[in-house]
Amino acid sequence: MIEFKSLKIRSIVFLLVVFITYVGLYGQDAATTNSPSEPVKVLFVGNSLVYTNNLPDLVQKEALSKGIDMDCEMIAFPNYAIIDHWKDGMVQKLISEKAYDFVILQQGPSSQKEGRRMLIEDGKKYRELCEKYNAQLCYFMVWPSLAYFETFDGVIQNYRDAASINNAIILPVGEVWKDYIEQTKKFDYYGRDQFHPSTLGSTVAAKVIVKHLIPPK
Repeated sequence: MIEFKSLKIRSIVFLLVVFITYVGLYGQDAATTNSPSEPVKVLFVGNSLVYTNNLPDLVQKEALSKGIDMDCEMIAFPNYAIIDHWKDGMVQKLISEKAYDFVILQQGPSSQKEGRRMLIEDGKKYRELCEKYNAQLCYFMVWPSLAYFETFDGVIQNYRDAASINNAIILPVGEVWKDYIEQTKKFDYYGRDQFHPSTLGSTVAAKVIVKHLIPPK
């Protein structure tokens, strides 16, 4: 009788040990799985085509509507090219310290040779920095002013080439704008000055950016 009780106690102890081990091994994993994920961190580097209508905020809201938690920051000044940000030095500090997932470059239309050179050669500096800090480089393709609409194909080509050469993601906002204008004959993506985006134009840009940053599964 005593031996039977002893065996029963040992069995209970064994089951308790198994249960505690299971909780230790799998309970922690479950807690980790159920914890909220870190937001996708994005840095916009550009000029007034970015800060007009606060494009990063629109991108953040568009991402949230898709169930994506995104934290967007911006460093943008009037008439800045990407080399101007590089010379200032602030962008290098941000990328090295903030652990961004994506760094989005934008400058003027860049349809001419000098603009193309800047997108490619100065973009290489950003590519190397992004690779060092595990960020994905992206190019935000913009558009020409309405007065120079005939240069649109050059804008598209130079941004696409720069992204390809520098192993970056292309965010083809300019292409979407051009297709819309050619199909509808409307220019309502442009703002009053016929260069900076209207609210509608920036909203469309945000949708394109989110779609190509994080494609639907």
